[in-house]
Amino acid sequence: MLNSKELIIFDWDGTVMDSVGKIVATLQGAARHFSVPEPTDEAAKNIIGLSLETAIATLFPEHSQLHTDLVARYKHHYVYEDNTPTPLFAEVETTLAALKSQGYRLAVATGKSRKGLDRLLAESQLTDYFEYTRTSCEAHSKPHPDMLEQILTMCDVSADKALMIGDTQIDMQLAANAKVDAVGVTFGVHNAAQLQQFSPVATVDHFSELRTLLQR
Repeated sequence: MLNSKELIIFDWDGTVMDSVGKIVATLQGAARHFSVPEPTDEAAKNIIGLSLETAIATLFPEHSQLHTDLVARYKHHYVYEDNTPTPLFAEVETTLAALKSQGYRLAVATGKSRKGLDRLLAESQLTDYFEYTRTSCEAHSKPHPDMLEQILTMCDVSADKALMIGDTQIDMQLAANAKVDAVGVTFGVHNAAQLQQFSPVATVDHFSELRTLLQR
């Protein structure tokens, strides 16, 4: 049963924070800056969860000479030029607080950079909820299991006692590769049918539903 889990590991973009629109706009803005074809909204959404370097290589395979510049431009555009709001999803903090009060340990596994995640954790005042965080700076890009395996090792928790929460097929693949159960959230990138292709144990339509799903 899910309420027997000890450690809940959250993706960030599209799961905790409503940042999908900003990521898409920033990727397209970086492409415009270098006059290369902009990725479609769908293509841009589908790389969310990968490390930025892997995402850029995936979206712009014919412009390898620009990959380093596109990565740098993305980072600049995201922080300084794009004004798309990135609020937390509804009831994120109250749900995290409730899960912690029930004794769950919480962690983050994200394709964001360490600098980016730390900035957003501080801005959202969520830092203290998470015992461990791992980013693309410290692990292989999702869906390689390295990120989850590092968290499991640091927390001294077996894979069967952990649960991954994510909004993309990449997150579901990550969990499967690490032999960790997953719950898909449908309010980020992929819908329930897309997520269920990777056999999550459940899907939820609102962040607050996690509280009911994991009630002890």
